[in-house]
Amino acid sequence: MTRGRTGTAVRRLVITGAVAALTGVYPATAGAAEEPQARVLGGTAATIDEAPWLVALTDAQGRQFCGGTLLTPIKVVTAAHCMQEPLTGGQRDPQRLRAIAGRTDLSTTDGTVAEVERVWVHPGFRGYTSGDDVAVLTLRRPLRQPQLEVVEQGETEPYRPGTVGRVYGWGKTSESGPPSTTLRAVDVPVTTDEACRAAYPNYDPRSMFCAGVPEGGRDACAGDSGGPIVADNRLIGVVSYGTGCGRPNTPGVYTRLSNYIDELAEQL
Repeated sequence: MTRGRTGTAVRRLVITGAVAALTGVYPATAGAAEEPQARVLGGTAATIDEAPWLVALTDAQGRQFCGGTLLTPIKVVTAAHCMQEPLTGGQRDPQRLRAIAGRTDLSTTDGTVAEVERVWVHPGFRGYTSGDDVAVLTLRRPLRQPQLEVVEQGETEPYRPGTVGRVYGWGKTSESGPPSTTLRAVDVPVTTDEACRAAYPNYDPRSMFCAGVPEGGRDACAGDSGGPIVADNRLIGVVSYGTGCGRPNTPGVYTRLSNYIDELAEQL
């Protein structure tokens, strides 16, 4: 299953940043639990007040499938794989997408719902395990919620092993469990490239990084894809993919946003 990752001006924008593609509306197929997938497991309840830049992405029927982060009042960063129809592999129709801001509990009508006008998917994206798993949505109406600051182009310090990132989402709280209607968050440390490569042979440190604990139990899960991983109050990555949810020695994989800041700036 999948979980589901203008120059100086953009680097000051606010945005938010798990492992198999963590999209979460449709049921997994037989055997999918053993494949890399795009998930918050082992976390705690959170409120939208602590992450006001976070948005839930839903279809036109209100079914949440991914998360995202506000870059500007009308721009949302998310994972490229979130923009794929899970059954056909084609690109989702922007007219059928919605971005919900200011809502802790998705079963309520709190907050603001914005329609999507257009979608940009990184031109290098071929699949979440191949990298370039990033997309930008342009909304039809501005959202008044704050934005999150994003890392600088080429920065390396936020990805130093041991750096603790905080992941937010409404995804599953266990591999086989239902998604959460209320927002949750979990803290996970960045791992070494070697630990990530041991779990995922196709790991590409140019476009990805991993976060998790060796013993497992803390992770993103299905439905968390596209959401943020935040460190030092800045967006450093987007939930991308992983194998299962919270398994030992299988950290979550995130899009390394420091390598995409200039390209994101062009979308503003």
